[in-house]
Parts: sequence; structure tokens; C-alpha cells
Amino acid sequence: MNVCMALTRNVDDLPSLYVNTTQPLHSLLSTARYRIGAVTQILENLAMRGDITTDSVILSDFALLCCIPLRDGCDVLDAEPS
Repeated sequence: MNVCMALTRNVDDLPSLYVNTTQPLHSLLSTARYRIGAVTQILENLAMRGDITTDSVILSDFALLCCIPLRDGCDVLDAEPS
């Protein structure tokens, strides 16, 4: 069993961000909940707004902003505590 699991999304082929799989399960779950909850809050706030006009570059950046913590949260949920 690996002590550290690389996150799925890293900028290059040499990972620099990891999940410490030796953490207690409640710690891993609260970390995942925090990241997924942050994205959920952003998307819920956006959904409550009226007509939002924007260009594709801003929309692409916003999607990336949501994807990074969401993917990190999912990675933490995939970690198997040692």
C-alpha cells in the first residue's frame, strides 16, 4: 500500500500533489467534503442568478476553476486509508 497517492490532475508528468493515505478516514472525508462543497456552493450561486452573458474564454476558465477542486475531492474519496 502506498503512503501517498498522486492526485489525478497535475500540471506535468511528475506529480507534486499527493493524498496522504495514512490519515484517518474522517480526515480524508472532511477534506473531500470541503472541496466538493466549495464547488457545489459556487455552482448553486451561479444557478440562482439571472441571465449571465460571458465569452467562451471566461466560461472555460470558470469550468477549470470548478473542475480542479472537484477532481481533488474525488481523488481523496478514492484513497484507501492504510
